[in-house]
Amino acid sequence: MPVTDPIADLLTRIRNAVKANKRRLDVPYSKIKKEILNILKEQSFITDFTEVTQDGKSNLRVQLKYTNGAPAISGLERISTPGLRKYAPADELPRVLNGYGIAIISTSKGILTDKQARRDSVGGEILCHIW
Repeated sequence: MPVTDPIADLLTRIRNAVKANKRRLDVPYSKIKKEILNILKEQSFITDFTEVTQDGKSNLRVQLKYTNGAPAISGLERISTPGLRKYAPADELPRVLNGYGIAIISTSKGILTDKQARRDSVGGEILCHIW
């Protein structure tokens, strides 16, 4: 079954797995999901992710991170949707929870966090907030 918003699907799968205290989850492969997961790994929201192939279909296996039983991800929010895109210039990029969370931005230089986009002075589409 095709998914109309693969980023929202990824965030929902992560949110559901965290609420169910799962240690890992599988999501269908796509380049943008891989880039988002790479950022989550760099920012220590997840432990790791790998690409696995089962029955000819590629998936990304995500290892969720927990500290003393508490998940590293306490919240996820999709900002820009296919029906309503949200863009911001570099000087108006949002700060999530006063810098404790991250905003993931799709820019002309690739998928970046809000801090990286501000440093590089590039704006773009605000994909999601994670804290």
